Amino acid sequence: MTSPVTVPTIRPVRPEDVPAVVAMVHELAAYERAPEQCHLTAEQLDVALFGPEPALYGHVAVDAADEPVGFALWFLNFSTWAGVHGIYLEDLYVRPDARGTGAGRLLLAALAAICVERGYQRLEWWMINWNPAARFYAAIGATPMDEWTPYRLAGAALGELAAQATPAPTRSAD
Repeated sequence: MTSPVTVPTIRPVRPEDVPAVVAMVHELAAYERAPEQCHLTAEQLDVALFGPEPALYGHVAVDAADEPVGFALWFLNFSTWAGVHGIYLEDLYVRPDARGTGAGRLLLAALAAICVERGYQRLEWWMINWNPAARFYAAIGATPMDEWTPYRLAGAALGELAAQATPAPTRSAD
């Protein structure tokens, strides 16, 4: 006899959830075959979510004991064509033991509800191309943006380009 699946509850991340979310970010990095690239600390995430000027938001899926079993970390983007904000989902992860409980769908549904409530027109994310979650995303109506190619500027190239910036003119006191 199998035990019934407990449907998780979705709520905003709380400060006490930060260590569990950081641990899951590291689990996600290992799943994506890049654990050596993940350097996130609890202190960094705490400041990003709860510091004086937070620009990152998060939700967790919690089990019956209120323990996080999944998370979504996101921030606002803006469409100049539509003239409204949207949500960019930076990471979504559900621990293996909680997969199949609806946690992933519920996390995405919570973000979709925020979009609808606030008049945002889109919820976007990237997914590594070999991730089997593509079937899940297709099942909820998400479509890949094949005509767009993501670019990233980082490391030495970022520093080199920054060095080419023209300093803003200073205003003289009149």
